Amino acid sequence: MSQPPGQLTFVAPRRAKPARHLADLSMAERRAAVAELGEKAFRADQLSRHYFERLTTDPGQMTDLPAASREKLSALLPDLLTPVKELTTDGGTTRKTLWKLFDGALVESVLMRYPDRVTMCVSSQAGCGMNCPFCATGQAGLTRNMSTAEIVEQVVAGARALAAGQVPGGPGRVNNVVFMGMGEPLANYKQVIGAVRRMVDPAPHGLGMSARGITVSTVGLVPAIAKLADEGLPVTLALSLHAPDDELRDTLVPINTRWKVAEVLDAAWAYAAKTKRRVSIEYALIKDINDHEWRADLLGKLIKNKLVHVNLIPLNPTPGSKWTASRPEDERAFVRRLQFHGVPVTVRDTRGREIDGACGQLAAAE
Repeated sequence: MSQPPGQLTFVAPRRAKPARHLADLSMAERRAAVAELGEKAFRADQLSRHYFERLTTDPGQMTDLPAASREKLSALLPDLLTPVKELTTDGGTTRKTLWKLFDGALVESVLMRYPDRVTMCVSSQAGCGMNCPFCATGQAGLTRNMSTAEIVEQVVAGARALAAGQVPGGPGRVNNVVFMGMGEPLANYKQVIGAVRRMVDPAPHGLGMSARGITVSTVGLVPAIAKLADEGLPVTLALSLHAPDDELRDTLVPINTRWKVAEVLDAAWAYAAKTKRRVSIEYALIKDINDHEWRADLLGKLIKNKLVHVNLIPLNPTPGSKWTASRPEDERAFVRRLQFHGVPVTVRDTRGREIDGACGQLAAAE
C-alpha cells in the first residue's frame, strides 16, 4: 500500500506483538521472567550466555541446564525471524536476507564482510512512514514497528552465519551495525535504543560490541536526535540529508516540511558536541535532481569546519522508478566541490547492487 506523496506516518498501526524474547529484556527483567517460570534467577545468566555468546536457542545444546528446565526456559527464546529468501554476491561475502516476522510482515538485513570487518545492516521497522519518493521502503508505507528482539536477532543471525562458516573468510564476528535497513530508526525510538543496549552490553548480558561500531540513521527527527544525545551511547549519527536546500529537500525528504535543513543540522551539531562523535551526512546522488555542483557548494558551505563526514551514495534505482544514479562525471565533480570546502567525503561502496541491495527491493518483489 503506497502512501500519498508527502504524507508522513509517525505512529505505527496497532498490531499483535511478537512473543516476549530474552533480548527484549534487561538482565534484571530476565531474572524476574525466569523466576516467573519457577526457575532460579541465575538461570537467566546461563540462558543469556547461550543466546548472546554461544548463539544458540536449541534447548538440546544447553547441557548446563537441568533437562526439566530447558523446555520451560526456551519459552524466552521464541523464533522471531523466518528466512524467506537469501541472495549472495561478492563471492558470498555480501548476503542479503528477506525475513518473515510472526505476523507475515517482511523485513531485510544485509551482512557485508570486508577484509578487516563485518558490517550488518539491519531493519528497525517493517516498511517506513517517512515516504521519501526515491526509496523502495518509503513507497511501501509503514506496516509496524519491530520489537527490540526482532532487531537484535538480525545481528545474532549474522553472527551465527559467520560462526557456522557460511560466509567465506573463516570465523569472524560482527564488528559494525548500521541501522540503515527498512524503517526510520528514531520513529521506533524505544525499541531501537533497547536493541543498541543489547548490542553494547558486555557478554553475557548482550553482544559486547563497541558503541562506536554502531550507526543510527535518521531522516531528521529533531526532538529524537536531541534525546539520543542524552542516552550516553556514543553511537554514530547518520543524517540522511540528500539535499542542502529546503525547496528540494521538502520533496526528496518530506520530513523537511516539519524540520528544515537549518534545524536538523543544528540538532546534528549539538549531537556531535555532546557525544564527541563525528556526524555522517548521507547524500544519495540522483541524476539531474540533487547532483549539481552549486548544490555541492551550498552543502560544503553549510557543513565546513564541523565534526562531520559526507557519505555520497550512488542511488540504487528501484525498478520502474524515474530516479537513477548520477553520471560518473557529475559524481566526481560533486566530490571535488566538497573537497574544495575542506569537507571529508567518501563515495559509498555499492555492494549488493545486483541483488536488489537497495533496502525494500526484496520485500517489494514478494
